[in-house]
Amino acid sequence: MSDDKVKTSAASSGPRKASKGAVMKSFLNWLFFAHSDYNYERLQGIGFLNSMSPIINDLYDKDDIEHRKEAMLRHTSFFNTEPRIGCMIVGLCAALEERIASGEKELAGDAMGSIKYGLMGPLAGIGDTLFQGILTPLLLSMVIGLSMTGNLAGPVLYIILFITLVCIIGYYSYMLGYRKGDEAIVSFMESGVINKVIKGASAMGCMVMGALVANFVRFSTTVKFSITTGEFDLQKNFFDPIMPRILPLILTLAVYKLLQHKKMNSLKVMVIILAAGIVLGFLGIV
Repeated sequence: MSDDKVKTSAASSGPRKASKGAVMKSFLNWLFFAHSDYNYERLQGIGFLNSMSPIINDLYDKDDIEHRKEAMLRHTSFFNTEPRIGCMIVGLCAALEERIASGEKELAGDAMGSIKYGLMGPLAGIGDTLFQGILTPLLLSMVIGLSMTGNLAGPVLYIILFITLVCIIGYYSYMLGYRKGDEAIVSFMESGVINKVIKGASAMGCMVMGALVANFVRFSTTVKFSITTGEFDLQKNFFDPIMPRILPLILTLAVYKLLQHKKMNSLKVMVIILAAGIVLGFLGIV
């Protein structure tokens, strides 16, 4: 009889909701420890369980061992996504756990896994593009100038801005999944908002990168030769009138083009630049 009471305690207590403290702890556990115990078998699986633990502990009584164990086992499987945008899945699963604890046992089967596996890939693509491809390089490009002059404000500003963006975007993503559910996540993905943000940030990033190329890429020619009217400086009399810093721009575009080649990587490109610099310097061209 005691075993039956334990098994039905969660379902017989009516609708259950996790406390605000548990929800916030779940969000923070994921945001800062998504890669805890990261391994090749389950990747972020244990990190996902860590983020679900406050929800599970809040929904089930301490003596409800069986339901607590079942809930924890649901979140130890393979999982991998971008941590900040992927917060949507964590928030959604927290809401689903509340529904399971309230009696919707059908969600405890394949439904939970299908939702997680169906969303983790698309959201990882969006998150990786937004953070690794745009926001991180953009923030770095903004503070590189300060850092190169020895100003401590450069790295400090980067850390503050990056952590602020991570917390804001992660919290919004978590709450979108927790409060609105999977339909809101799909609608968000289909709305085109992310594409607009990526497009705008990309344009800004291109402008910043152009400024960095003009200021920090050093490449000019020292070629001079005599003509009937005097000495002709190829850099000052030819390249600069056409467009100042045109050679750094050409070098940057050439490096970008090389990196698009399948057989090239950053190390090979650096070796090529080093070798070309030695040869051109020896010939007195640069």
